[in-house]
Amino acid sequence: MECRPIRYRFLRKETFSFCFMQVSPAKENILKRIRQALVNPAPVPFPQSEGNSSVYRAPTQENDIEFAENFGRISGRFLYCSHEQEMIRQLTELISRQAWTQVFCREPSLLAMLREPLKGLLISDDLPEADVSITSCEALIARTGSLLMSSAQESGRTVSIYAPVHICIAYANQLVYDIREGLEGILEKYKDNIPSFITLATGPSRTADIEKTLVVGVHGPKEVYVFLIDAQ
Repeated sequence: MECRPIRYRFLRKETFSFCFMQVSPAKENILKRIRQALVNPAPVPFPQSEGNSSVYRAPTQENDIEFAENFGRISGRFLYCSHEQEMIRQLTELISRQAWTQVFCREPSLLAMLREPLKGLLISDDLPEADVSITSCEALIARTGSLLMSSAQESGRTVSIYAPVHICIAYANQLVYDIREGLEGILEKYKDNIPSFITLATGPSRTADIEKTLVVGVHGPKEVYVFLIDAQ
């Protein structure tokens, strides 16, 4: 692009220089076409597709079954519990079987429930040393088998992704079919104080960026468990 200085002389015999950028023909042609497009916008090719209706198929089964199936397809591990005591029993059996000795949890509601059964195993101030972390969630998304989480949870942003194993404890009333319902629930719950961070966790962390070889557990946990409690 060429820059041509032009000199002007004013009444006080002072000389000023201005630099005008010469636009190339190719660039001017592009700008001309953009201006024409803005004056005469193209019609929407499929106007009937615009709207608020979902583009996904309607659910054909209960949300808990839908979630369990989709969560299993992405290598998640689902455990159904009829009540909290059954959840505690299954959780302690799992921890014993896996020989985990450092269980991180800092949510008061979960600590009140787990402090006695997991006595001697719970930690809440040394996440890098944890074998497993336990959190709640905002919602469970049945259609994709995802966990909807936010920074407003007492676990914060890092607990669910730092430890090599993540356990989520949720209740049946947190199940929704689609992501939209989950986000609407967050809007209703927090109103004018929306969390600064909202995320969807869909199964264990995985990547195939290097030579298209699938590696699990690189950017987050390599195992994800969901304990779904039917009644609170």
